[in-house]
Amino acid sequence: MQDNQTASSASEFSDSDVELLKQFVDFKNTFLHRLSREIFGHEKLLEEILSAMFAGGHVLLTGVPGLGKTRIVRAIANALALKFSRIQFTPDLTPSDILGSNVLTESLHGGRVFDFFPGPIFANVVLADEINRTPPKTQAALLEAMQERQVTIAGRRYELEPPFFVLATQNPIEQEGAYPLPEAQLDRFLFSLTIDYPKASDEVAMALATTCESDNLESTAVSRDEVLKFQGLVRRIIMPQRVAEYATTIVRKTRPQTRISTETTQQYVEWGAGPRATQAIILGSKAFAALDGRPVVSFDDVERSAPPALRSRVTLNYLAQAEGMTVDLLTRKILMESRAELETEIE
Repeated sequence: MQDNQTASSASEFSDSDVELLKQFVDFKNTFLHRLSREIFGHEKLLEEILSAMFAGGHVLLTGVPGLGKTRIVRAIANALALKFSRIQFTPDLTPSDILGSNVLTESLHGGRVFDFFPGPIFANVVLADEINRTPPKTQAALLEAMQERQVTIAGRRYELEPPFFVLATQNPIEQEGAYPLPEAQLDRFLFSLTIDYPKASDEVAMALATTCESDNLESTAVSRDEVLKFQGLVRRIIMPQRVAEYATTIVRKTRPQTRISTETTQQYVEWGAGPRATQAIILGSKAFAALDGRPVVSFDDVERSAPPALRSRVTLNYLAQAEGMTVDLLTRKILMESRAELETEIE
C-alpha cells in the first residue's frame, strides 16, 4: 500500500524538480566530503544541521566546551560561501549589540541625521554562541528576528536577507550566570541537537588536523540563489497523507492528557509538544528525503526527524528527573510503539 502511494505521489513531481533534486544530492555529497576534511566524527550531526538549514529552520546545539561547535558552524558558512557572523553572548550584551542602532552623524549637506548601522544579525549564517549566558531581554531580541525574519529599530522595519539561519549553542554544565531559554523560546528552533565527545580515532584525527599548518579550503560551488532554490525544493517534497498522520500521532503521544498517550508519557511528562512540533517533524522529514534524493517522504524520515524536533519541546516532571528518564528515551519508546501499531495496521 505504501509503495503504491509513494509511486503515485512521485509521479506528481515535476521534471524540473527531479533535475533540481539530483543537483541537491550532488551538492550534499560534495558539501559533506568537503566538511569531512575539517570536521571529524559528526556526520549525522552535519546532516541534521544541513536538513534544518534547507528546511528554513534554526538549530539549538548543546554540548560541553571544546567539542568544536564554533568550528562546525564556521565551516558550514565557509563551505556555502554565505555571509557569516558570530555573536558571543555575555551578561552585558544588549539588544542593540545584536540588531544594530541608529547613530547621529554629520550629513553631507550640513546638519545631522540618524544613520542605521546594522548589527551582526544581518548575515546569512549567524552563530549565537552560548545563548544562555545573556539576560532574557537580549535573548528575546534574537528570537524575534528568528521568527519574523526582520528587526524593528526606532519604528522602522529592516528585512533580513534570505537565507537566514541561526545556530545557537549552549553549555549544559553552566550554572552560574546562566539564563535558561524558556519553553516558548525553545519552540522557535526547528531542531535541538546534542554534540557528544568524539570516538578515539576521530579525536586523534581532530588533534592532528588542528595542530598543523591549515589548508585554505575553497568554498563549495553553490551560490546564494541556489541555496534558496534548494530551500524551495524541500518545501515541494511530497508528504503523503498517511505519513503526515503518522507524524501527528507521534507528537500527540507526548501529551499526557490525550487518549492515545503512552503509559510512559502519563508517568513522566508534565507538558507535551505542541502543533509546532508536528510542523518541525514534517519539514525535517522533507529535508531528509531530499538529502537522500527522494521526492516523497517516508515513515523512516519521520522517525529520523522526530528526536531532534521533540528534544526541546517536551517538558518532563520531577519524577522523570529523579529516575533518569530523558526526552530522548521517551521519544524512543513512543517511536517503537508507533512503529508497532503501524506495522499491525499495514498487515
